[in-house]
Amino acid sequence: MEKIRVQSLDDLPQVAEKIIQNYSEKIIAFYGEMGAGKTTFIKVLCQHLGVPIKEVCSPTYAIVNEYPAKSKPIFHFDFYRIKDEQEVFDMGYEEYFYSGNYCFVEWPEKITNLLPDKLLKVSIEIVGEERVFTIEVSKP
Repeated sequence: MEKIRVQSLDDLPQVAEKIIQNYSEKIIAFYGEMGAGKTTFIKVLCQHLGVPIKEVCSPTYAIVNEYPAKSKPIFHFDFYRIKDEQEVFDMGYEEYFYSGNYCFVEWPEKITNLLPDKLLKVSIEIVGEERVFTIEVSKP
């Protein structure tokens, strides 16, 4: 487990670089309260992976957005508004999660039973004016 303190938006590219360089997991689950900065950080991650920043937005109503990246598409999920896991089955989540592409998942606690055993968990906590990122690998 690794903890990183972030004092400003200017620090986010270094955190994104660290995650991309140091972790091989393609499914990254983002935990944090509303307004913690999950979508903001995902934008920075996507930009680091070659997605134009203007392309990245929260898929709150669409549930999943696909972004063109340098090699393979990136999938960005927001499960905040789902009512039950059946909605996720109906959208064919397995095709995304097991594609080998990056999958950035907001509100993963809504689909705990559907998450793969191996993934990267990134928790963002608001502590005063800072954000504390806790990064850990979940293994089978």
